[in-house]
Amino acid sequence: MKRGSLRLRLLLAAVASVLAALALSFIGLTLLFERHVERRVEAELATYLDQVIAGLDRAADGAFVLARAPGDPRFAEPLSGLYWQIQASDAILRSRSLWDTRLALPVDDLPDGAVHRHRISGPGGTAAIALERSVRLPGRLGGGMMRAAVAIDAAEISAASRAFTVDLLPYIAVLAVFLIAAAYAQVVVGLQPLATVRERLGGIRAGSEHRLGRAFPDEIVPLAAEVDALLDARERQAEKARSRAGDLAHGLKTPLQVLAGCVGRLRALGENDIAQDVELLADTMRRHVERELARARMAMGGPGSTADVARVVERLIAVVTRTPSGNRLDWSLDIPAGTVAQIDADDFAEALGNLLENAARHACQRVTVRARAREGVIVTSVIDDGGGIPPERLRDALQRGGRGDRAGGGSAGLGLAIVQDIAEAWGGGLRLRNGAVGLEADFAVPAAGTIVEARQSR
Repeated sequence: MKRGSLRLRLLLAAVASVLAALALSFIGLTLLFERHVERRVEAELATYLDQVIAGLDRAADGAFVLARAPGDPRFAEPLSGLYWQIQASDAILRSRSLWDTRLALPVDDLPDGAVHRHRISGPGGTAAIALERSVRLPGRLGGGMMRAAVAIDAAEISAASRAFTVDLLPYIAVLAVFLIAAAYAQVVVGLQPLATVRERLGGIRAGSEHRLGRAFPDEIVPLAAEVDALLDARERQAEKARSRAGDLAHGLKTPLQVLAGCVGRLRALGENDIAQDVELLADTMRRHVERELARARMAMGGPGSTADVARVVERLIAVVTRTPSGNRLDWSLDIPAGTVAQIDADDFAEALGNLLENAARHACQRVTVRARAREGVIVTSVIDDGGGIPPERLRDALQRGGRGDRAGGGSAGLGLAIVQDIAEAWGGGLRLRNGAVGLEADFAVPAAGTIVEARQSR
């Protein structure tokens, strides 16, 4: 996928959204788990606190003692992380787990029976969570107020949270892979109609399709309808242009025929020089008109146009052999059956007609027409056994106004230039070269079904 790809942009946006959502979920789940553990711990501490308060009593000597200690053995293990402490009058009782330290409870105003939660510094400077409660002692215990506290090392909660995080990470990673794969599938499926549009547009250019149609999702149907409407409008414009080109051809034919008649009358009057000049000008005008009409017709050619090479060439040779220059020659065809070119049949006939006419005019005995398919291109070669073109004039032969004849005479050489225009208009080209015995003209255009990237004459 390229940098400007819509698929890449959507996929990157989906990946970013998935990762952001999973990151927030991961943080949220970790915090929720930590809060849950803290609530469970506080509930456990509240139970221990009730046990500590309930177990307070006086010994025979009147000193406060904890007659019934909580059953958790960690209270008896020094620095175990679980502690209790009682302050009654001036006496302070504490669990063995506190060893020789005390819980640093903050100065707090506790109503009777109220429970406060504190984060304090435990033994050894560790963080601890403490629950503290103030209780009024009964008369048998001497009355007064008592403050009892139970604390637990916060590291236990942190350790539980870390263990949960470690266990959660693989599942988050698997979920990320699954969601990214799902996002990729969603992008591919969502953009598939656009790929179908591209394929059908390619088919329209190649000639295998004529319209996009409406077999698309609702969001793509308006686009397809607009494209089809544009194609319809273009065909109507092309038909109008074709009609105007035909009108132009008929409009110019009559004046040129009149000039041809004038040439005959001038010769009859003995004005041969003037007749020759008029004939030359009329011929030049005719060729220019043919060139422009050919260009107009090429501009109107549809993308689905194709030409059967063998059929067109056989029809052209049948015409050329009826001319004096073509009747004297031996014509040879080497064209495989089923050779179809991506070009309008009239354009192909126009181009090959010029090449065959040129070959018939200059060949000595034989003209060979050969067609070959090469990497999606149909190359039709017209080979004659004439004298060829001087190497220094090969380049000029294809230029407008150059001379393609080999004797140096004749009219302005627009025929080969027209052939070149037609080839380039359909994404091909024309190449001239001197062969072993004469001139070889290679007319190349895409094979049928090949998408032509550009039509230069348009």
